[in-house]
Amino acid sequence: MSFEKGSKSVLNAWAFYDWANSVYSLVITSSIFPLFYGALFRLAHKDGIEIGGQVVKSESVISYVTAIGFLIVALISPILSGIADYLGNKKFFLKLFCFIGSVSCMLLYFFSLEHVYLGLFTYMLALVGFWGSLVFYNSYLPDIALESQQDKISAKGYSLGYIGSVILLLLNLFMVLKYDIFGFENELAAMRVSFLLVGFWWLGFAQISYRKLPDFSNDKKLIKSVVFSGFKELRKVWQQLQTQHKLKKYLLAFFVYSMGVQTVMIAAAYFGEKEIDWGSDSKRTFGLITTILLIQLIAVVGAVLTARASKKFGNIPTLIGINVFWLILCSAVYFVKTPNEFYIVAAFVGLVMGGIQSLSRSTYSKLLPQTEDTTSYFSFYDVAEKIGIVIGMFMYGFVTDQTGRVQNAILFLIVFFLIGIVILTFANREKRTI
Repeated sequence: MSFEKGSKSVLNAWAFYDWANSVYSLVITSSIFPLFYGALFRLAHKDGIEIGGQVVKSESVISYVTAIGFLIVALISPILSGIADYLGNKKFFLKLFCFIGSVSCMLLYFFSLEHVYLGLFTYMLALVGFWGSLVFYNSYLPDIALESQQDKISAKGYSLGYIGSVILLLLNLFMVLKYDIFGFENELAAMRVSFLLVGFWWLGFAQISYRKLPDFSNDKKLIKSVVFSGFKELRKVWQQLQTQHKLKKYLLAFFVYSMGVQTVMIAAAYFGEKEIDWGSDSKRTFGLITTILLIQLIAVVGAVLTARASKKFGNIPTLIGINVFWLILCSAVYFVKTPNEFYIVAAFVGLVMGGIQSLSRSTYSKLLPQTEDTTSYFSFYDVAEKIGIVIGMFMYGFVTDQTGRVQNAILFLIVFFLIGIVILTFANREKRTI
């Protein structure tokens, strides 16, 4: 398929994949599935799952499964990226992971405590499908867009993803709260159908992107050296980092504080579902989804304010300030019990959530040495982030399981932010300033 680089129709088709797949992150990761998962255990009067003769808390189990999913993504991404770059078949991998993720979302319809291991495996496959597809989706950008177009079309994709996911989430919220109007037996039945809608939405709208996105497949044959070329690139970046002192310290700081940030973002809904006294199931559903929407809206404002702060104070000083803010928030969460307290903390989380993500990536970009091999550097960045999530989610589940309280796990995250602040301070003392 021939195409013209910079073609508006191709760029719009690329951006539209955000509209298709973002429903996973908002509905499955952040809102409806955590509500559904918590309700299953609550209604069955169970607190956990028996594994190896011991009962492991339900929130710990989902943390471990999430960590395993991200570990799989971190391990296979460099391998598949290297193969896709060599054979030019990134469209094939994009379709493959989209199919795995969307169909797994549909299969969550059958999630039950009677077959909980199979259900958790399906949940993990949905995670792998989503994050795996993003690897190839993001790699399309420099191939189809001129450098001057990349920021604008990337922002358009983000906007489409936000709008699309919010539309479906609001529909799901109405469907769950007014389940009797739709003919559902209860809220859980409506939630199950919402998983089907996510899968159909994701897979269905992705077809629009597929029609326009080019296929760069070639006639090359896969050879052994190509399979591990991605890891070789990561190793090369690691070797180059040894002479880039400021970049190395910054990347280490990012790796550590990202454990805390990503863990809070993933675990927030599970914490809110179980630990907050909502009063009733309907109030719990409405309150949690409202909280997620609140975070999404405030995150946009937070990103703008963070950009202004970095312009005035510098990137790393601003990141130090945001990490201090996160540290205080984690301390405050330990005492949160009522819905109003949860709303307030969530609003502040939204304020620093969008800001720290956007500023972290742009800071890394500014610190990169003069090189044309930016893809390898960002691959290293992405793998570091995924490994950070693995460690963060595992520690969250472990502390919760050992101490019996989710609040202790949240409090433990303070350590990540504290270490991040210290390393960022040392990085800021290096000569190069941004």
